[in-house]
Amino acid sequence: MKIFADYKNDASIWITMMDGEFYPDILADACELYKPVLVVFGQLLRKSESSEALIHLISSIPQPWMRIQLCRVFRKYVSPQTPVEMLKKKSLTSMICTQYGKNFRPINLVQAAFNSRPLPDEALCAVLWEYKDRGQKGYDLTEKFFNLFRSEFPNFSIEGPERAGADIMLHKILPDYPNEKRPVDFIIRDKTGEVCAIGLARYDGDRGGAQEDDRIGGYMNCAREILSYSNLKGQNLKVIFINDGPGLLLGSMWDDYAKLEEISKKNIKVVTLRMIKERINSKWLSCK
Repeated sequence: MKIFADYKNDASIWITMMDGEFYPDILADACELYKPVLVVFGQLLRKSESSEALIHLISSIPQPWMRIQLCRVFRKYVSPQTPVEMLKKKSLTSMICTQYGKNFRPINLVQAAFNSRPLPDEALCAVLWEYKDRGQKGYDLTEKFFNLFRSEFPNFSIEGPERAGADIMLHKILPDYPNEKRPVDFIIRDKTGEVCAIGLARYDGDRGGAQEDDRIGGYMNCAREILSYSNLKGQNLKVIFINDGPGLLLGSMWDDYAKLEEISKKNIKVVTLRMIKERINSKWLSCK
């Protein structure tokens, strides 16, 4: 049977491309969705005597979705160097002011910049729209994989978040699993209910570089950890990496994923959606 590395010469035909959206077609919907956010931001801006006061007002907004969008607007207008993940956490507001406040744009300049733009601001609405769909292609990938798996392998069951949802923590599934912080995307059971395969799924758009290196390193640690547990327990667990998207064609990504299978050619498979029928079968999945 072919290994993942063998597909590299015609890699592009094994990639699944998820649908995207055209510009400027998205602008009408983007402006409708985000105009209320910009209206609220303008109201809070007029009430604020300083940029620090503005972020404190934003953090007091009770609705999570509105607060997060306001934080994104704040970052664009006031503090582009502040990590957006920090801004999302209400409890970090004071720390953000302490660490980043000296570089906040002064409130009078923020007001002038905001007033210089139309309402709604098409450019900013388009930027916010990009956040809205972040992760959607990954959800599409897992949903397609779950549907394909169920149709191809009716004697097995698959569990996990098919779109959005919390990851599966392995220590809650496997007795005595040593790492309580090991998340996975899906588990596969045979007809007796025994776990026979564990997997992660990822849609790679166009990312690479350091993010690519970190992900591959994390995948290798995950695979070795699972197989170490499997050997210790005398089991025959398989590890499946569902990876797809044009990002696999960039840089060394394909070769790096191929190295995952070198950890254990018997128990690890890296596949795109189009490879599943050719590379995964019931005999390989079997726990025995």
